[in-house]
Amino acid sequence: MINPKSVFILFSFLQVFSNQKTAAQEDQPKLSKVEISITIDSISNKLENNYIFPQVAEEMAQLLKIKLKEGKYNSFTNPSELTGQLTEDLQSISKDKHLMVVYNPSVIERELALTDEDRANEEAEWAKELVKHLKRDNYGFREVKILEGNVGYIDLREFVEPKYGGETLTTAMHFLNNTNSIIIDLRQNDGGSPWMVELLASYFFSSEPVHLANHYNRPKDELTQSWTLPYVPGIRRPEVDLYILTSSKTFSAAEAFSYQLKHLKRATIVGEKTAGGAHLTGSVIVTDKIYIRIQQGRTTSTVTKTNWEGSGVKPHIEVSAEHALKVALDKAHEKSKDDY
Repeated sequence: MINPKSVFILFSFLQVFSNQKTAAQEDQPKLSKVEISITIDSISNKLENNYIFPQVAEEMAQLLKIKLKEGKYNSFTNPSELTGQLTEDLQSISKDKHLMVVYNPSVIERELALTDEDRANEEAEWAKELVKHLKRDNYGFREVKILEGNVGYIDLREFVEPKYGGETLTTAMHFLNNTNSIIIDLRQNDGGSPWMVELLASYFFSSEPVHLANHYNRPKDELTQSWTLPYVPGIRRPEVDLYILTSSKTFSAAEAFSYQLKHLKRATIVGEKTAGGAHLTGSVIVTDKIYIRIQQGRTTSTVTKTNWEGSGVKPHIEVSAEHALKVALDKAHEKSKDDY
């Protein structure tokens, strides 16, 4: 029997789609009317207790219950078709493309069978593989160099946790210490650690902490804050002319960094509008066959009181990602001339 408390599945977003495809290829016995009813009731409960916007959660739950009562879900021949329809119905209310219902008994069975010791062992193995991956990718720092006109350039592909990538960041900032301006290229950055967002941002402000953002977790009913740090290893550049390059692929933590520094008037954003992912999404077990991905947390700017979810971060200078570096470099050169 499923524990009535929310159970969060520990696997990556990419694995979700892989597992979903695998499950769709397996034999799927038709769910009974009783099982469908239990599924709808459990989904409604998970939404009402976990979804980031309570009123929207209630509207979604009501829609599912009405359609269940009308017999709209009784004609589906297999569970994947049912979960596909449930996903479509939920998204018709929420407009939330992260929200999805997934049929995969095997992954749920495995998750529920794990003991605390199993989890600890898996996490230890995962941590080892993570470190190997991070080292191979130089902790997200693909390139650090000085461009024409004494403009510093960092091509950052991932926001790695400071305990792994902090030293590399410090080295990069030391190398660019004497540049007239700095360009941070996030055009191919799909996010990562909020703690690295704090650390990187801290290099571009004084030692007086600056409130970057607020974070709300609905299941925990917990509000936390992120601030720049009073101490960073190396030298700060609070006055340096700063440019951030973005593309439609710039996502999550990379968007957070761009959005926060934009609205704190600390950086000029150049490139394309970003992907628009501001909410924390997690997986919750619904039954022994089905789980649901739910947005459970949100980040809000201290300036705008909102975020970039769905809308993306709009650049100050909107150009194609391909031309963003040249445009930013030209602007940096112009600014450098104006300062002399």
